Amino acid sequence: MRRLQPEISQTADAPATSRRFRGERRDAAGQTTPLLAQAVAEERAVEIRLNGLSQAVMMASPTDFEDFATGFAFTEGLIEDPADILSLTLRHEALGSVIDILAPMIEAEASTRALSGRSGCGLCGVRSLEDAMRCTADVTPQPAIDAAAIQAAVQALADHQPLNRETRAVHAAAWVARDGRIQAVREDVGRHNALDKLIGHLLRTQLDRHDGFLLITSRCSYEMAQKAAKADVGTLVAVSAPTALALTLAREVGLTLVAVARADSHILFTSPEK
Repeated sequence: MRRLQPEISQTADAPATSRRFRGERRDAAGQTTPLLAQAVAEERAVEIRLNGLSQAVMMASPTDFEDFATGFAFTEGLIEDPADILSLTLRHEALGSVIDILAPMIEAEASTRALSGRSGCGLCGVRSLEDAMRCTADVTPQPAIDAAAIQAAVQALADHQPLNRETRAVHAAAWVARDGRIQAVREDVGRHNALDKLIGHLLRTQLDRHDGFLLITSRCSYEMAQKAAKADVGTLVAVSAPTALALTLAREVGLTLVAVARADSHILFTSPEK
């Protein structure tokens, strides 16, 4: 698959995605059992810069940096087209990692949002209601996804989550073909980061975003629906419940939102005609 921009240039080896810690299991009776070293997910501060100017610092899993930077920049409106990106430079430091996006055609300004995000943060640092509730264009109308395809993807997803299988501590976002085959997965300690990474992957590899659906392992909050709509994906499937605001946004922009998705059932909250 042709990629839209060069691979990331990095100055050092990527940090590990997990570390091992010893512990002991204690039961209600006070009995303890020593445990073998347990794999624990790493979490790292990642600063995203645009043309040398800081835009955000997020806590994230140290993987798929190029996808994360591209997806975040796109869904947050820092860039409108991934083709604007000339290069990505990654630098690992003692306190975290820095990704600098070089996009000469974009007039970057130092962020006034002071966006410093926790791993569970979606709208961290937004300074006004207008910024938080920014308009999202309508989603391009797309054919309905078969229920069997949704349920097959939910059933298969765990097999595509190696980091979560190791640590039991990370979220995933998957791109699924219309027939239910999982084509790409990105994992992260933050659900928003996982989705940004996946959207970045879709943009960088030019996968057809009108020929499949997004599947996330979390609840569907407003900003998750917002990111899906920004990517012009027609259907977003979540394994947990949605918020009312996410449903409102989905209805406004024509996003089909499926939630509480299981291997044998799911709930279709929007676009009832589908």
